[in-house]
Amino acid sequence: MRFVVVACLVLAGCSVQQQDQIARDAARSAITPVLVDRFPGVPLEPALNCVIDNASAVQIRALALDSVTGPTESTVQIVTDIVSQPETLTCLAAEGLPALLR
Repeated sequence: MRFVVVACLVLAGCSVQQQDQIARDAARSAITPVLVDRFPGVPLEPALNCVIDNASAVQIRALALDSVTGPTESTVQIVTDIVSQPETLTCLAAEGLPALLR
């Protein structure tokens, strides 16, 4: 709980861009275990980038909050929804497949 209070105080002093980057970084930590568990063998870093880049602001905020408590079924659902988007699939094909072929 203290972490949440400190994070709110820190965010209050940040620019919008800094707040967005902090939320994206937090969301990455919630997304990582979902990708590792649900999509084994997919190159993690490119997949993380594709998911983050194709998530809405609302999804990023929800995933950032999940990073505090740990992944839940809601986290899995959000990540699955993002991965199912055509733009994310295109990104994964462009960024993830070349990483597999190296």
